[in-house]
Amino acid sequence: MMFLDRLVANCLMYDMKLALDFVGESAVANQGISYRHLEQHVLSTMAYLKAKGVEPGDRVAVQLPKCLSFIYLHLAVMRLGAISLPLNPGYPAHELLYFLQDAEAKLFFAAEAARKGVTELLGSLPALQETVFLDTQTAVAFETLLANHDPAVAATIPLPQDANATCLMIYTSGTTGRPKGAELTYGNLTANLNSLHEAWGWRDDDVILHVLPIFHVHGLIVALHGALNAGATAVLHPKFEAVKTLETLQNYPCTVFMAVPTIHRRLLALPNANKYDLSHMRLLTSGSDRLPDDVFKAYQDTFGHTLLERYGMSETGMLISNPLHGERRVGSVGLPLPGVEVRIMDPISGEKAADGEVGDVQVRGANVCKGYWRQPKKTAAAFTPDGWLRTGDLGLREPDGYFTLKGRSKDLVISGGFNIYPPEVELVLMEHPAVKDCAVVGCPDDEWGEQVTAVIISQPGHDISSQMIIDHCADKLIKYKVPRKVVFVDEFPANALGKIQKARLRQMLCDAA
Repeated sequence: MMFLDRLVANCLMYDMKLALDFVGESAVANQGISYRHLEQHVLSTMAYLKAKGVEPGDRVAVQLPKCLSFIYLHLAVMRLGAISLPLNPGYPAHELLYFLQDAEAKLFFAAEAARKGVTELLGSLPALQETVFLDTQTAVAFETLLANHDPAVAATIPLPQDANATCLMIYTSGTTGRPKGAELTYGNLTANLNSLHEAWGWRDDDVILHVLPIFHVHGLIVALHGALNAGATAVLHPKFEAVKTLETLQNYPCTVFMAVPTIHRRLLALPNANKYDLSHMRLLTSGSDRLPDDVFKAYQDTFGHTLLERYGMSETGMLISNPLHGERRVGSVGLPLPGVEVRIMDPISGEKAADGEVGDVQVRGANVCKGYWRQPKKTAAAFTPDGWLRTGDLGLREPDGYFTLKGRSKDLVISGGFNIYPPEVELVLMEHPAVKDCAVVGCPDDEWGEQVTAVIISQPGHDISSQMIIDHCADKLIKYKVPRKVVFVDEFPANALGKIQKARLRQMLCDAA
């Protein structure tokens, strides 16, 4: 049974059971949505979208903060056979324009607060038929739009059954500096949810505290879809707040919590964090970045829980996980999930690496995306001739089957759980008239995992400062991609061909810190 079929079945089976408990702010506070009401709202949203001409295969972009409107739109788009395109609400106009152009979005939903910043872009998007601005401070505004759209009309629309049809597009940066849209299919979502259901023991009486954003795989598929797929309840906070999180985990009957290392570290940093009783929790996971060893141990000492670390990608969902029952090994991402194959390949010989040897991590399974949106060359380059996805990560396999990651072959920077590819930031840096050359690397940071560091060679005769560079990037990049540190140098370490040696550059910066 595919995910959407299961969700509809769950809505009938669990009826008035709480599906979503949105603990919001002000006018959207404490919105409890039952499975029956979730189904009715999604059907009304489908009827609304159908009236706007949404057809199978159309791309519908949603750039909204974490709210019920986002969830209704996302689920309704997929049930119509169209493609949901979730976008980070923090994207400035410079980046937003690229996504809407590349995807050729037919409809675009944005927050009313963003109207002024994006309106002037819309004339340059011929494929975009309409932009709808929503007041996300109150659920009433969106429900008013749905008032004249009969859910019974949408109930007659058959659920998509083509497992290979794209239903979700997640943009992930590439080494060229231009993001590319990973096409996730109905089959991909279903395979990943089924393997996680089995591996993590999802139950219909689970209650997950959801503090993650819902525009990427971790928060959207792993946490939110995971709960709905199981018939569980998701308690959603609009944003992460450390004290509020621990208070909710303690006082609400939560059983599951998913977060990134930065969040876990902030919970541990609270005064008297050990006063919170989390003994009723059954599963606490960490992902989207490597879990530091000290956080792993501190969690055991402070909360009496061993975090479950796992590994995944935008292109695949989850791939590897430490076991629910068994050793959760510090420093390791664990064992392949059910239905997922993982191999380590020697980058020089092209042969399978022996256990304990570091090589390229490659994966295969029904959860792996079918490719990148309208980029056949990059799709072909990402897959081996025998159908394995090249993850771009380096790692090794232990003799007992556990996997450990050993770095990123494409110089990916992960800060606070978000992926940042240096070329994307470097393109923006080079637009500054005072920048002659630049390189972006990730330097270790206790709070964020890594911090984006811009290394600059300035143009002769130009006045330039770190703050000028940061301000320039802040106007063109989402906040987490903006360099936190700027270093000025006279030259870069380079090889005989003049290529910047980023490993040496990174080491120089670390040694100087």
